Amino acid sequence: MKVLVVFAFLLATAYASPLLSQRDLVVPVIYDSVEGRITNGETASAGQFPYQVGLSIRLSTLSSSWCGGSLIGNNWILTAAHCTEGARSVTVYLGATVRTSAEITYTVSSSDIIIHSDWNSNTLKNDISLIKIPSVSYSSRIQAVKLPAIASSYSTYVGDSAIASGWGLISDSATSVTTNLQYAVVPIVANTVCSRIYGTTVVTATNICISTTGGVSTCSGDSGGPLVLQSSGVQVGLTSFGASAGCAKGYPAAFSRVTAFRDWIQTNSGI
Repeated sequence: MKVLVVFAFLLATAYASPLLSQRDLVVPVIYDSVEGRITNGETASAGQFPYQVGLSIRLSTLSSSWCGGSLIGNNWILTAAHCTEGARSVTVYLGATVRTSAEITYTVSSSDIIIHSDWNSNTLKNDISLIKIPSVSYSSRIQAVKLPAIASSYSTYVGDSAIASGWGLISDSATSVTTNLQYAVVPIVANTVCSRIYGTTVVTATNICISTTGGVSTCSGDSGGPLVLQSSGVQVGLTSFGASAGCAKGYPAAFSRVTAFRDWIQTNSGI
């Protein structure tokens, strides 16, 4: 997967921070050559994450990409806008642990994709989309993830442990995606931890961030995949962006914050 490096910071910071190179965001504009990863994670067992979805995204006759997503209802997949932007069609893999060996697959057209109308690929704002699929029956390996209940206010989740999952490269030196679903338990941190690296114009209240101590992290090929609270199984994030230096370098990773888009999800999916 190729990546688009976005320079989103004032030149005045160039001499103020030794981490300037980390202030370049990796935004997956997905193609076949390199795809993202759960780095330093663990291998999932069959049915461990029945809400995990794999997405093979056809961009043109010759190019395709791989992203993650989550099943949020019988007819709906939640993923990132940067994954589905420009897609001609998407093949959805449900109930898979081995990457393309699924219980059920559906291929849907671009007309079944709803990208947030305010998605901005330059600022990375509103990085969220929905994919409508034919109704799927639940099984031991196919289940919808829980979403936060709609409320007037929400927890920040700072200090909570969450699980990120997906397929892809298992280290920064790997050259091909992994066959088996990977996962990692990661701590949610305050957005200020992210904004010190990426800037306050990029990291906003619509993001949620994790610490990647020890190089345990997500990256662009896990894009769109779920971040789920370990304690309750509620999805609170979906993979959006990280540092250009690499996924295993210890810099925080950022997700779209599900609670910030809870009304949008309900309006567009009925869930």
